[in-house]
Amino acid sequence: MPRPDLPANEAQPLASPPINAERLLQLITEEYEALPRQLKRIASYMSQQSDRIMVDRISDIARECEVHPSAIVRFSQRFGFSGFSEMQALFRSAYTHKASPVQNYQQRIRSMIANQSQKASDGDLARECIDATRSGIERLGRELDDVAFETAVDLIANADNIYVVGVRRSFAVADYLVYNLQHTHKRIQLVSGLGGSYREQMRSVRANDLVIAISFTPYAKETQHCLRYARQQRANTLILTDSHLSPLAKHANSVLLVNEGSALAFRSLSATLCLCQALFVAVAYRLELNVDEIHEQAGFDD
Repeated sequence: MPRPDLPANEAQPLASPPINAERLLQLITEEYEALPRQLKRIASYMSQQSDRIMVDRISDIARECEVHPSAIVRFSQRFGFSGFSEMQALFRSAYTHKASPVQNYQQRIRSMIANQSQKASDGDLARECIDATRSGIERLGRELDDVAFETAVDLIANADNIYVVGVRRSFAVADYLVYNLQHTHKRIQLVSGLGGSYREQMRSVRANDLVIAISFTPYAKETQHCLRYARQQRANTLILTDSHLSPLAKHANSVLLVNEGSALAFRSLSATLCLCQALFVAVAYRLELNVDEIHEQAGFDD
C-alpha cells in the first residue's frame, strides 16, 4: 500500500500527550471532525476497539482501517505521542488492571483455519465464537455508562409513542426490543421499512415522541434518514451504537455504546440483545410492572 501524503491542512499535534486513555478517547471525539479522512478511520477504530489496542500490532490496525502503518504513527503524533508504542502503553496501563488481556479472537480463528498441520474441529471453532461473544458482554458490563442508561430509561418511561429503527443486522435487535416494550402498554411501532416504506412509517412521529435507533458501523443510511426526520419533528432520540463518533450519536438525547465480539466478519448480537433486555427490565421496574406476570400470551387459535 503506498505511503499517504501528509495533508497540508492537517492540524498541529498536541504539545504533550493526554495523561490517560479516557482523556485520549475524549480528545479523539472532540477533534474527530477536524481530522483528515484516513485519520478519521483510525479514530473510529480507536473509539470502538479501545480494549484491543493494548494487544494489536500496528499492522493489524492498519489492515482493519485500510491505511498505511505510517498513518497510525501520524495519528499517534497528532495526539502528542512520539509514536504508536507510546500511545499503546497508555491503553495497556488503562486496561490491564481491569481484566485479563483481551484476546484477538479474529486472529486466533484465522490462525486455526490457516494451520493445515493441525485441523481445527467444529467444536474448537464454536468455542472461539463463544469466547468472542463473551468478550463483548464482559466489555458491556465494564463500560456501561450509568448516566446515559438512566437517561435512556427516563426517555422510554416518559414517552407515549415509541418508534424503533434497525435494519439488516440490527433488525433482529429492533424487533426484540419492540416485543419487550409491547409489555408496557405503550404505543410501539417497529419501523421495518417493508417495501421501502420508511418515510411513510415515520410520518406520524411528533415532538416528544421517542425514536430508538440501533445501528453499527458502517451505519445504515436508512436509519440515518429516519433519525434526521425525527430531529426535524423535534422527537427525542435514543441511540444504540458502537462509538460516540457514530453519525447517529450527534444531537441524541442519550447514546448507549455496545461493542460486540466478532469472529471474522460475523459480529455477535448477544451484548446488544442483553442491553435491550436490561433496558426493558429497568423500564418495567420504573413503571412498577409485575415482571413475574409477564409471560408468553396464548395464540389466537388456542
